[in-house]
Order: sequence, then structure tokens, then C-alpha cells
Amino acid sequence: MADVLEVEDLRTHFFTEGGVVNAVEGVSFFVREKEKFGLVGESGCGKTVTALSIMRAIRHPGRIVNGKIMFRGENLLEKSDKEMRDIRGREIAYITQDPLTSLDPVLTIATQLDETQITHLGLSSVEARERSVQFLEKVGISMPAKRINSYQHQFSGGMRQRIVISIAISCNPKLLIADEPTTNLDVTIQAQILELIREMNVRMNTSLILITHHLGLIAEMTDRVAVMYAGEIVELADTRSIFYDMRHPYTIGLLKCLPRAKFRGTRLSTIEGTLPDPKNLPIGCKFHPRCGMALEKCARQRPTMTSVEKGHYVACHLFAY
Repeated sequence: MADVLEVEDLRTHFFTEGGVVNAVEGVSFFVREKEKFGLVGESGCGKTVTALSIMRAIRHPGRIVNGKIMFRGENLLEKSDKEMRDIRGREIAYITQDPLTSLDPVLTIATQLDETQITHLGLSSVEARERSVQFLEKVGISMPAKRINSYQHQFSGGMRQRIVISIAISCNPKLLIADEPTTNLDVTIQAQILELIREMNVRMNTSLILITHHLGLIAEMTDRVAVMYAGEIVELADTRSIFYDMRHPYTIGLLKCLPRAKFRGTRLSTIEGTLPDPKNLPIGCKFHPRCGMALEKCARQRPTMTSVEKGHYVACHLFAY
């Protein structure tokens, strides 16, 4: 199966008055055709910056300082701004965690859906409107022909997220990036949105990158997972291996934090400390100040990715050969 996306040694920094923020440091991974790939980690670990870097949507004072982002065989970092505008929405679509920031409050849903297809597919206004109604129906909006002329404030949070998804998939993208797509929704609506995204992945043969800090969603939705910590990927494997054969101490710590029914009434485990300041990262392994399994060299030497099984990689001195 071919790779839709290959990210190699991606580094994205923010040049602020207070110093350089190393938001993403040497991230590498690939996403296959039709695959559901997960990026998981604590808030602030670099997941969203990685996604925005792929979209070439990093704003000042941020800048991609190194790496390759190969999409269908072409390096996106070599594309002009105009070429990237054509790729965004048409080839790569992005679903944010807050639909209020994605939808324009002064434009009808019809205008926003139609514009995407007119711009990227070259459709007439009549053709675009017909497709827009069809896509609203696909994502479960009742009476789509009528409600398409409504504004975002006339919909619930769950319905707004469905509309954002309909805009994202309206041009049949090859890659869909979903950034915490269910964060502000109740549990019932979360399940509906996830089922909708899964259905789009299958029906439209679209590859998916799911960004979340929720390990339950990772277990339910993905084929492979990259675990991020302080701007780096520390473990990468198929989803089953991450849950049943995890190796990195950080991954182990995340899974121990999950509540389990058989441990009802007992105190939940925690990972001591907090993420390091990205302007003042520790020498050596970035996780070593919080790691209960740290070796002496962890404080002075940064580990590199090591293969521990076929398709299973870990950045940890415990597994260095």
C-alpha cells in the first residue's frame, strides 16, 4: 500500500521575544492510503503544530526550519503559496476542535460550502449548491435543502461540527486531518461524530490523521499511533502494540493514568511533573526529569529512534543496542 504522506525530520520553531520555542523537533512518520493514523500526547506536546506544519499554515512568529513533507510524492515545503492554497481543502482537509473558529458567522452555510467547491473543483454555483445539499445530508443534517441557508448560530455544537466535516470532505480530499474533533461535545454526540469520520474514511478512501490526547479514541479509531512528548515522537507502532506491548516509559505512564473498572476505588496513577518549557528543554532525554526508569546517560544524551519489533519504534535508551 502506497504512502499518501511522509514527514521527515520536521522542525518547527517560534521565534519570540522571550526566546526560541522548539515546538516540533525532528518529527518523522508516514501515513498510508486509506490508513487511520493517530497522534497522541499531552496538551502542548506539538500535535497541532505538526498538523499545521503539514498544512503549511504556521503563522508568524513560527517557521518551519527543517524537514520534508512529502505528499503524494511532492515536497509541500517547495510549493508556492498559491499551490498550497489549491492543495488545502482540495487534497488535504482540516477539521478543527472548535467549529466556531472554522465557520464565518456572517455567511450562510450555503455560501461557505459552495465557495469551497467553486474554488477547488471549478463547479458552477448551481452544481455546487446541489452537491452542498447532498453533503449536508451525508453528515446527518435534517432538511438540508432548507437549513443550508441558515447561519452557524442556528445550529447546535454537534451540528456545527457536522457542517465543518461536510466542508472538509466536499472536495473528496486524499488526506483528512482531524484535530481533537470531539473535544467540546457531549459523549453521545462524540460517538456520532467519530462514526461519521470513520464512515467517510471508508466510503471516500480518505487517509486520516486523528490528533487527540484521548487514548480511548486512539484505541477505537486508529490503525497506527505516534506518541508525542515535548515536540518529539517517542514511540510509534500499530495501535494494538501501543496498548498491549508499549515500551516507552511515557507511553506506559499515559496508559497507567487510564481509569479501569477492575481498579474501582483505588487511586489513579499520575505522571509526576509537567511538560518541560520548550524555550529551555532539558539536556538528554526530554522525559528523563519525570521518568522513574531513567538511566544515568538519559540526563546527558538524547535517545534516537530504535526498532524493537517490525514496525515498532521507540526513542529510549532502555532499548538502544
